[in-house]
Amino acid sequence: MTPQITGFTRQQVAVADGVTLNVAVGGSGRPVVLLHGFPQTHLMWRHVAADLAADHLVICPDLRGYGDSDKPVDTDGQTYSKRTMAADVVALAEALGQDRFALAGHDRGALVAIRAGLDHPDKITHLASLDVLPTLDMWDVMHGASASVGFHLYLMAQPPGLPEAMISGAADAFFGHFLDEWATDPTAIPADVRAAYLAAARAAIPSIVADYRASATVDVEHDEADREAGNQLRMPVTVLQQDWGAALGFDAVSRWRAWSSDLTHETVSCGHFMAEEGPAEVVRALRDLLAR
Repeated sequence: MTPQITGFTRQQVAVADGVTLNVAVGGSGRPVVLLHGFPQTHLMWRHVAADLAADHLVICPDLRGYGDSDKPVDTDGQTYSKRTMAADVVALAEALGQDRFALAGHDRGALVAIRAGLDHPDKITHLASLDVLPTLDMWDVMHGASASVGFHLYLMAQPPGLPEAMISGAADAFFGHFLDEWATDPTAIPADVRAAYLAAARAAIPSIVADYRASATVDVEHDEADREAGNQLRMPVTVLQQDWGAALGFDAVSRWRAWSSDLTHETVSCGHFMAEEGPAEVVRALRDLLAR
């Protein structure tokens, strides 16, 4: 049986023509939407969501193309743009009766959250990004041998065909590599949760690749347009990040300050999967953000 978030109910919510998101909902109070990363599902928030649900309405969707959400075929290069995925999130909240909400994202979900904050500033009250840089900055800082940690970004940026075939040939090894290499505490992702992640990713290879391909194409264009126009995130922003800025030779805080003037930036001690490895630290940071 697939693990669940304790005390949460599952729903299928239509957010766009032909696209329904699988979402876990729990608690009551001021709304908080939590967006998962790669190669995970909404289940990555199980500890954080259960805590926040004590005094918040917590909404945890599977992003389009992931988990049990719909996986439309990418016919135009826009289907998995972060702009499209951000619109899904706003439509989801509205369908659940929430016109304004706080938004936190990890990894791929953080890129969706950032885009939602830029495109829908009237909807997002607070924004948290866990262990990612905005798309434009991510490509700017990836260079030299140290960038080999992001080999998958370059693989999945290639035109349709080869990346999907290569990943399909060893899907569990490919997705399992990141679950193993990016975690400093392997016990944080127990066997049943790991199996659920691998099964979900195995069934979503074309859409996962399309998500990453968008981040090498249309997402860059959208970020460049915002940078040129001087657009920033207007809500309070909290960033939790490993110290990989030092490893790759860039100043993470200055990169983020170009996007937010109301910024709290913290370096965490756990690995990439911080909502599972250090949930108490994440909850504390999110509660501090919501109090701003």
